[in-house]
Amino acid sequence: MATDPTELIHRAQAWLAEDPDPETRDELSKLIEAEDTDELAARFAGTLQFGTAGLRGELGAGPMRMNRSVVIRAAAGLAAYLKAQGDGSGLVVIGYDARHKSADFARDTAAVMVGAGLRAAVLPRPLPTPVLAFAIRHLGAVAGVEVTASHNPPRDNGYKVYLGDGSQIVPPADGEIAAEIAAVRSLADVPRPEAGWETLDETLLDAYLARTEAVLTPGSPRDTKVVYTPMHGVGRDTLVAAFARAGFPAPTVVAEQAEPDPDFPTVAFPNPEEPGAMDLAFATARDRGAAGVDIVIANDPDADRCAVAVPAPGTPDGWRMLRGDEVGALLAAHLVSKRASGTFATTIVSSQLMSRIAAAASLPYEETLTGFKWLARVDGLRYAFEEALGYCVDPEGVRDKDGITAALLITELAAELKQSGRTLTDLLDDLALEFGLHATDQLSVRVEDLSLIADAMHRLRAQPPAALAGLAVTRADDLTQGTETLPPTDGLRYYLSGSPEAGIEAARVVVRPSGTEPKLKCYLEVVVPVASAEALPAARTKADATLASIKADLSGAAGI
Repeated sequence: MATDPTELIHRAQAWLAEDPDPETRDELSKLIEAEDTDELAARFAGTLQFGTAGLRGELGAGPMRMNRSVVIRAAAGLAAYLKAQGDGSGLVVIGYDARHKSADFARDTAAVMVGAGLRAAVLPRPLPTPVLAFAIRHLGAVAGVEVTASHNPPRDNGYKVYLGDGSQIVPPADGEIAAEIAAVRSLADVPRPEAGWETLDETLLDAYLARTEAVLTPGSPRDTKVVYTPMHGVGRDTLVAAFARAGFPAPTVVAEQAEPDPDFPTVAFPNPEEPGAMDLAFATARDRGAAGVDIVIANDPDADRCAVAVPAPGTPDGWRMLRGDEVGALLAAHLVSKRASGTFATTIVSSQLMSRIAAAASLPYEETLTGFKWLARVDGLRYAFEEALGYCVDPEGVRDKDGITAALLITELAAELKQSGRTLTDLLDDLALEFGLHATDQLSVRVEDLSLIADAMHRLRAQPPAALAGLAVTRADDLTQGTETLPPTDGLRYYLSGSPEAGIEAARVVVRPSGTEPKLKCYLEVVVPVASAEALPAARTKADATLASIKADLSGAAGI
């Protein structure tokens, strides 16, 4: 790390000399002229680390920011890795969202691939990430790149890498690509022709849309009235087209969030899970009247996630966002009712309810580390979900989370229930009666100083809690050691005893640093047995109180 002011200026000048982007050149020039060593130190404190999430960071000049220089180096490293794997003449497919600089980063990647002797094809315009994941398998590519920061703040962008099986990279590929990136000495060493790649046409999108219909049952009911928001992202046109092909009524699109806008002007964070992000969608639904809307659906900006809300009479919004765990269980139950076969999978931080649904249907079930890079690799996968609103309902078509096909399938389920006078909420009640109420919550702490996360993890390891909410910790797993079924990861998992006198069957807590944001994330689950439909309200009250108590005790133990 450079701290000497003269050395900082020298490094910044060397970076400036080869920066191909007039905008970041101007930005860096002004920092150098002002001798803003604090800001330069932040920009040149190291390099953005390439890992299993690829690259993600704030836009700006310097090696610790997302910019064209960083992307060109990343593309050159990926090309070198593919050549070392014997794929030096293969096809690389490149997609991008509507964030600032995404189109530039996609074009630079295509140029680098062609310059390295590979073939490159770029999607025709900003499109959902699942279209890129589909294209890799559909076109027989050796790799794919999606330029997106998903649901991160507007100032961010990212670079997600897939290999030829259509799933995201995992170790050791990420480390091997990172080593090739580090070996790039100068941008002058990276050939970047002005042409030579293909720009794909609408045929590719038509093939994806044709595939989306396959997730539905022929002849199933389609009468669901939906309010939909793409949250200023790229999902609208693709989702509306998929709904039209499937025969669903056209969704009512939230007007204020309909157009792609990289500044995301109506939300603090463009993530359906964040407080306030769904306010405009709920307002649109209220404007249409309770009888006019069955469910509300949202995609995140790159449309690989899907959020669902249901009517909640008597609440301030009139609507309730379902947790990802609830949608995951609903889709699992729906697929079981369709006699789906194959392995059902979720992650160690997601609800364990699906394990009971799968067991009752005699279906294989697996848990993986967090992220679809792991879920996509489950043998014989038929369905996967994670609590962060990610669902894979067609792994043969898209071996990643897909917010478009998930929206279709949950809309079909709502239509089937509606035909028999029932709702998604009614089905959730049925699952609670059959398998116990699985109530989940999160303690998520966003930090400016990443050392606070490391301190919290150290504190929990040094002084692990003996009990949370009065429930004894019966088992504590330090996941840095790995397990028989999981590779090592920075995480802690606590199993808590039940309390028959308190009406608690079991509880579980998982603590981990986020892989994509400066957050410490704690995932809580309580299981409460339910004897009858009349007992459900009391069970929910008990679960909520227990989760709140666990959250408070865990916060104290972690010092957050």
